[in-house]
Amino acid sequence: MGDLGELFGSLVMIFMTAAITNNFILSQFLGICPFLGVSKEVPTAFSMGLATTFVMTTSAVCVWAVNSLILVPLGLGYLKYVAFILVIASFVQLTEMVIKKVSPPLYKALGIFLPLITTNCAILGLALMIPMNNYNFIESTIFGLGAGAGFTLAIVLMAGMRERLEFADVPAALKGAPITLLIAGLMAMAFMGFSGL
Repeated sequence: MGDLGELFGSLVMIFMTAAITNNFILSQFLGICPFLGVSKEVPTAFSMGLATTFVMTTSAVCVWAVNSLILVPLGLGYLKYVAFILVIASFVQLTEMVIKKVSPPLYKALGIFLPLITTNCAILGLALMIPMNNYNFIESTIFGLGAGAGFTLAIVLMAGMRERLEFADVPAALKGAPITLLIAGLMAMAFMGFSGL
């Protein structure tokens, strides 16, 4: 029973670390492009977060499998960048096709940022951290899920603040990108408060 408790605690720690303490956007500054580009409305940001979470989780599982079962045993570690990008691109295409079929308005709202998930450095960073941290299958899955949850949390929080700013009296010099970047910086500092966890 003690081993099961330790395993559960370890998995919770991996999830919380990926989601909050080492948040890909606010702590590691990966994935800033969709963070700033799609965070104008909460529903769109939430949908982008869900799509990214799906891609991160499924990519984490496949990256672990490709690395552990193919690249390492065959001594092809030098191909990991190419292999990981192919895995990520495959899942982004799948996600794009499903969203286009299920919700054309959402597909149109996400626009160019949906296919850009392929080149989202947060997802490639996640793929490269899995072998670096020697995560097993379950840890990789939890890491991907936690990273996606953290991405969704950050982008939805930013969208909520940007929606409120529409009705705020913001000085002309700060309107648009300057106030958005200031908010992102303040959010990053707030998330640094979790670093002691």
